[in-house]
Amino acid sequence: MMAGYPGTFVEGFHDASSVAQMTYRQIGKTDMTVSTLSFGASSLGGVFRTTNDDDSAKLVENAVKQGINYIDTAPWYGQGRSEAVLGKAFKNIPRKAFYIATKVGRYELEIGKMFDFSRDRIIRSVDESLKRLGLDYIDLIQVHDVEFCQSLEQLVKYTIPALLELKSSGKVRYIGLTGYNLDTLMRLISMLPPDTVDAILTYCRCTLIDQTLLGSPMNFFTSRNIGIINASPVSMGLLSNRGPPVWHPATASIKAVCKKAAELSQSSGHDITDLAVLWTLALAEIPTTLISTASSINMEKNLALARQVMSEEQKKATEMLIEKFFKFLSQNNWENIEVSQYWEKMAEEKMEQNTDL
Repeated sequence: MMAGYPGTFVEGFHDASSVAQMTYRQIGKTDMTVSTLSFGASSLGGVFRTTNDDDSAKLVENAVKQGINYIDTAPWYGQGRSEAVLGKAFKNIPRKAFYIATKVGRYELEIGKMFDFSRDRIIRSVDESLKRLGLDYIDLIQVHDVEFCQSLEQLVKYTIPALLELKSSGKVRYIGLTGYNLDTLMRLISMLPPDTVDAILTYCRCTLIDQTLLGSPMNFFTSRNIGIINASPVSMGLLSNRGPPVWHPATASIKAVCKKAAELSQSSGHDITDLAVLWTLALAEIPTTLISTASSINMEKNLALARQVMSEEQKKATEMLIEKFFKFLSQNNWENIEVSQYWEKMAEEKMEQNTDL
């Protein structure tokens, strides 16, 4: 490791001055010291808008050159397309320069084939991901959206043991869990032997709207040396001038409050998205925060924010938004709304999850 640079620094590939301006933190007890701003590759699957794969691959290459060294994807994102685009990008990036995380368990748009946490599917999924990514190993393999699994017994007795086998074989280095419901993540971890889980990924739980992650869940994870990967500091578009996509699961009241907060912020000369990102990046207890975009302009904007220190004026503006709009929300999350919709649809279709139980 060169002095002042992370272990992922590659002389001749990286923009040294850009890397030097980035902040890096360790994920739990792993050997991964990662950029506080990391790249969520869901956008590369064309999930949010039409994208060009060549442009997307170049965006990834440029982001890594400037110091982002942690990338998160999943087979679910574009049904393999996100991983395939990353595979194209990785042909031009030294393997030492990045850590890659992907997932197992969530796959197809068709409701009956959306989730499959069975042992055989998990083993096959990792091999498929490695092929699409063009890699020999995955740094962090994660069980995708654990709250959608019909029974945690499936995860404890079959899914996680399959990942431990893959870890022993060298195909994956670390094991993680992802989910929106923090209670489910904590319950599942409590059922597993100590040190089984290396990291958790959760989204929209460490934002101006909802800081649940920073309470008892933070103590639970850190006391077990479990790394925390935070995603979507803008709450999937709620904290933006454009507003959330039509499919956003938040309640109408949350959406209405966020719209008012964005309007007031804009009238005060601040971009609520910038404030939301800067607020999250400043939290020392959060190793890294994932942001997804397929826009090179937005990527450059995010990189600039990652190099920026939050000003006193921005801190005051953020504190005002929390106090005026979000602190007293009677409901600041949408836990179990999507899970309930999923199981209602499964019942309507008379379908059951594939399971080893």
